[in-house]
Amino acid sequence: MDIEGFVRARIDDYSYDDLADILAVRIREYKNISEENSHEMAKAVIDEVSTTLKLNESNDEFLKEIANVNKADVLMGEMGVGSRGAGDFFVHRKIAEIVASTNTASLVNPSEQDDGGVVKAQAKNDEVYITTAVDGIHSRLSEYPFLGGFHVTRATLRDVCVMGADPVAILSDVHLADDGDVAKIFDFTAGVAAVSELVDVPIVAGSTLRVGGDMVLGDRFVSAVGSVGVSNYPPTARKGATEGDIILLTEGSGGGTITTTALYNGFFDVVWDTMNVNFVQASHALFEADLVKDIHAMTDVTNGGLRGDAHEISNTTGVGLEFYEKEIRQMVAPNVLNMLETLNIDPLGVSTDSLMLIAPPEIVGDIKKAVAKYDVAISEIGEVNNSGEPILIKEDSTEEKLVPLFREAAYTKIKKLVGETTPEDFEEMKQKVQKASDAAIAKKDKVIKHIREN
Repeated sequence: MDIEGFVRARIDDYSYDDLADILAVRIREYKNISEENSHEMAKAVIDEVSTTLKLNESNDEFLKEIANVNKADVLMGEMGVGSRGAGDFFVHRKIAEIVASTNTASLVNPSEQDDGGVVKAQAKNDEVYITTAVDGIHSRLSEYPFLGGFHVTRATLRDVCVMGADPVAILSDVHLADDGDVAKIFDFTAGVAAVSELVDVPIVAGSTLRVGGDMVLGDRFVSAVGSVGVSNYPPTARKGATEGDIILLTEGSGGGTITTTALYNGFFDVVWDTMNVNFVQASHALFEADLVKDIHAMTDVTNGGLRGDAHEISNTTGVGLEFYEKEIRQMVAPNVLNMLETLNIDPLGVSTDSLMLIAPPEIVGDIKKAVAKYDVAISEIGEVNNSGEPILIKEDSTEEKLVPLFREAAYTKIKKLVGETTPEDFEEMKQKVQKASDAAIAKKDKVIKHIREN
């Protein structure tokens, strides 16, 4: 529970004493403290919030402009942020616009909606490409920190691998709310360390904080893991997809999303299907065979499933992608596919954590041979053409244009209640979000100008 947010939302509607009484009761629901202490804590929060609100009475207009958020009046859940669908993709493009406004140089940045970012640096009279990526744990794995740590580490390493880089370092950031058991931190770190040891990539740095400090009650656990990779070759970004290329896919058994689906729907045995490092091993096989430099594009099937990735690749490059449904289904681990079909979840709309490669026909055989050394299944699932659209050739030979849903395929009961359909006022929501993004860029520019001139 966010007690500061609770106070800010109600401070104008209640008297000081009434608000303190209400908040004190809420505090005692979480903390084993006396009624007197809970009231003192409640009053302290109200006093702090009241003090910050006095900023609005300040004569420093510029400081007020910096401190206050130019609200979009569009909520995260309403926009589907984090749900890996059309709304989420739109917001990420706005984030990328803010990043691009800095005019700082990089080879691959967020504007390309890729898995990781890449910069070029000099090393011993040669060029080296440095890739970075960061991922947050699945929100529903807060109660399962080992699994959360394991899968988020796999995710960030995948994001580095698909840019054609060899992972060399892992970073960890842990946030546990005030009433959380410290053991959650250790379990999470053990999950990260398990992957680190399996793939022989060291954990080199990290940070540990409380979620919201004193202002959030409960034991909610959130965290992120980042990774760094290096390569002697330019990145295998999505924009490299070329007409005539073959699309290959490794077998996917899922990660955080599939684990969450399994846990919250009672398919507990499926969790074991996800506990592997096949993706990193397949990527390493390509490095060993010196094939990375010849591959045009690599990505992991995560953001909104194959539907989302296909849409983003086609949208970024302008090429067409033709996929074969039968071959794709064969590249979903049988136990995972059975669970998804039983729960009526679209296998193309969720993250299966497969490695998707787009490469010229002449090296397809070499790719299959290299990956097979690590006992990772891989198959041709489509090809790149000039249609400009991602198309799925279904098993009955009909065609379907692959478009991301507003949210990725619903894989828990609560997600099914929220739904996947696009809101009727989506275009209006996008306009509001665009306006807020533009305002943030303007604020950034104004602050930079002020600092440089003073």
